[in-house]
Amino acid sequence: MQQEETIGGERLAGRREWVGLFVLSIACLIYSMDLSVLFLAMPAIVADLDPSASELLWINDVYGFMVAGFLMTMGTLGDRIGRRRVLLVGAFCFGLASLLAAFSTTAEQLIASRALLGIAGATVAPSTLSLIFNLFHDEAERTRAIGIWGTAFALGGLIGPLIGGVLLQYFHWGSVFLVNIPVMLALLIAGPILLPEHKNAGASRLDLASVGLSLAAVLPVIYGLKHMAAYGFQLDQPVAIMAGLLFGFLFVRRQKRLADPLVDLRLFRIPAFNASLAVNMAGIFFVFAVFLYQNLFLQLVTGLSPLEAAIWSIPSATVFTVMSLQAYRFTNRLGPVRTVLFGLVVNAAGTAAMGIAAYQQSAVAVLAASMVIALGFVPVILTTTGLIVGTAPPERSGSASAISETSAELGGALGIALLGSLGAVIYRIAMSGIDLAGLTPPQAAAVSETLAGAVETAASLNGGAVPAWLEVARSAFSLGFALSCVIATLTLLALAAIARRIYARADLDESAIGAH
Repeated sequence: MQQEETIGGERLAGRREWVGLFVLSIACLIYSMDLSVLFLAMPAIVADLDPSASELLWINDVYGFMVAGFLMTMGTLGDRIGRRRVLLVGAFCFGLASLLAAFSTTAEQLIASRALLGIAGATVAPSTLSLIFNLFHDEAERTRAIGIWGTAFALGGLIGPLIGGVLLQYFHWGSVFLVNIPVMLALLIAGPILLPEHKNAGASRLDLASVGLSLAAVLPVIYGLKHMAAYGFQLDQPVAIMAGLLFGFLFVRRQKRLADPLVDLRLFRIPAFNASLAVNMAGIFFVFAVFLYQNLFLQLVTGLSPLEAAIWSIPSATVFTVMSLQAYRFTNRLGPVRTVLFGLVVNAAGTAAMGIAAYQQSAVAVLAASMVIALGFVPVILTTTGLIVGTAPPERSGSASAISETSAELGGALGIALLGSLGAVIYRIAMSGIDLAGLTPPQAAAVSETLAGAVETAASLNGGAVPAWLEVARSAFSLGFALSCVIATLTLLALAAIARRIYARADLDESAIGAH
């Protein structure tokens, strides 16, 4: 029998807990991987299923939409009926939906299967994160475990296209879904043995009206923001966002009246919870937007191919991964609050350097700046995630985990949409007075709207000379990139100052964080 060790009265984790963490992390990696695994599979899917343009969009987007919409419901459901139970039911459904997706014969079937995958996937992030707080009682070990969990989450998004590309080289496109099944089967076998069960014994039944209102609030906002970022401004996008905000208002009103709400609004009365949530959301807001700009910059301004741009991004991805595994050392040495504040300052320094590099159109400097951003961003996100869950009452940690994940989805979508829109406006203003004589009206419109349109138009022209307007277009894009980085720098520094005051007023007892 394993002898239990303790430090300061807290039981240390043994082999069972660390193996349990490995199982949770692999499940989280698969959930994250499915957000990006279809990127390279789309041509094969188009050739096989012949989807319409609208169906193609839904094949890509419906998984992320369902994940975002159901996170709060699944997190709270775990608090009520058991986090392990929700995770295992979700794993079974995830495997079944993967099987249905792999053998879809029509676009409609694939969309429905991806929607089911998203609903099942929404059980993974809040359940795995809240179970970490049940597995690891010592704060230093818990911080390290969250770092490993965060690494798995990040790696899923990074390796999704890579795994998809390898499988597509040798197998049918359905193989990108079949790879999920062995992992979920392993989770179903190992979960009951390795993972503890935890639930709020005094919770009442789930309020279905609140579930409906939460979906009606989150889904339209995510839809509007993501489509605004991807396809430019269209009237249906702000309408969807406003509808979501209206349902959000109704959702909050209902939660105030319920004795046992879906989302306990009292969590937002905890200063450390609010400060950590704001920092977490803002960090993701800026890093998503900056890295999107970076990828476009490498391809459209410096002229790298998608593969070359991916290779150029490996150093920053490596820093991201290493920091995810080592961030606990900073938190254990400095404490969570100082780690967050220091990370925000480093992140701001990275975005400032990125702005200078973008303005000077230096690919090497952009790469160096992205590594600095990763150094500051990772400890901030992992530490604030721990604070968000750790400052919540133990019986609400599933709900707090879901709020953290939902805010991350909203932050990423909002950052890409707003800073992307700012860059588009700056680009159009800079290109408004440029002489585009010799181009057809459609070509001139493409050049004036986006740098991608300008690069494509220049490539279609006869002759090897680079048009003068293409250099102007690249400078206009770089200016928008740089100004977005300036805004990020100033906001992150202001956020560090505000968070410092809030954490100080909260008199945060760092040793008690997450002492479940």
